[in-house]
Amino acid sequence: MSDITASWPSLGAAIKQRTPGVPITKCLIALNLLVFVLMLFNGAGFWHSPNQVQLAWGANFGPATQDGEWWRLATALFLHFGTVHLTLNMVAFWDGGQLVERMYGHWRYLLIYLASGLGGNLLSLVWQGNQAVSGGASGAIFGIYGALIVFLWHERADLENREFRWLFGGACVFALATIALGFMIPAIDNAAHIGGFVTGMLTGVIGMRSLRAEHSISKVARLAGAGLLLAAIVVMLNNLPVPRYRWGDELLLQKQINAFMSEDQAINRSWLKIMHESKQGNVTYLELGEQIENDISERYQESYEALKQLPYDPALPSAAKLESILQYTKQKRDASQALADEVKRGKNLPSRQ
Repeated sequence: MSDITASWPSLGAAIKQRTPGVPITKCLIALNLLVFVLMLFNGAGFWHSPNQVQLAWGANFGPATQDGEWWRLATALFLHFGTVHLTLNMVAFWDGGQLVERMYGHWRYLLIYLASGLGGNLLSLVWQGNQAVSGGASGAIFGIYGALIVFLWHERADLENREFRWLFGGACVFALATIALGFMIPAIDNAAHIGGFVTGMLTGVIGMRSLRAEHSISKVARLAGAGLLLAAIVVMLNNLPVPRYRWGDELLLQKQINAFMSEDQAINRSWLKIMHESKQGNVTYLELGEQIENDISERYQESYEALKQLPYDPALPSAAKLESILQYTKQKRDASQALADEVKRGKNLPSRQ
């Protein structure tokens, strides 16, 4: 669709005078590619990227997005879960984006793209907020095709019948077939597709730039489109599912668990040092016992108390790991304290714990 004048003479002749200006479509494709490459160098897979990496880069996920990280609705637009996902989206975007960009003008087109992506991600949050980590440009791309359909229908009288049928029919078939496929393949975020498509149609009505001034869309139609879009946003916001857990609590657990793992390694190094000193015979039983108590038992006790203060919710992904670490820490604390007491009484020498 990029060679508009050659492929569609009547449409090309009507819009060829519109200044190309900043190539928004090409810039957005380049940005998506850049983000994908950067993610490859930071833990993402070439064919499939794990959810942990996607979340770290700003994917859309109910517990995270609804815990104050609403910016994820936007950042998720530029994240892709693998090469196939990225390629399919960018091919569809390249094919239709440049045409729609010339129809609406660069900045209206960019607004349609972003609004459609946000609308699609918001509906995705309503539909599967607690069940899936989502990302990708498909919601925004479906919005572009929705705006294309609206434009072609409004301007059909100024287009040759063959061009109108091919373009309008092709866009409708692409959108409907892909949405139908999304109902059959669970991995596809169909909510983002539907939400983006409808948002694109409504923003297309609002931002319509007719080929001829006398065919300009009415203010009533623009206001109706804006009203429907606003109503849809309000309905979606009022129907967001309650998050299964607080994302901030999960991040805190992960941070403290990682901190304890580092502390446990440090304690083990202290234990090896104590073992070495006991073999040298340069310290008394009392001194060895006090070292075990200070460098081992008390440090495990401090870690145990700190971990016990963390917010606990069985729904948190790290909850089971926290329970296991608490049990481990308590056992280490009790065993090292019992050993310290025995050594101070001269009844036992430390061995590998």
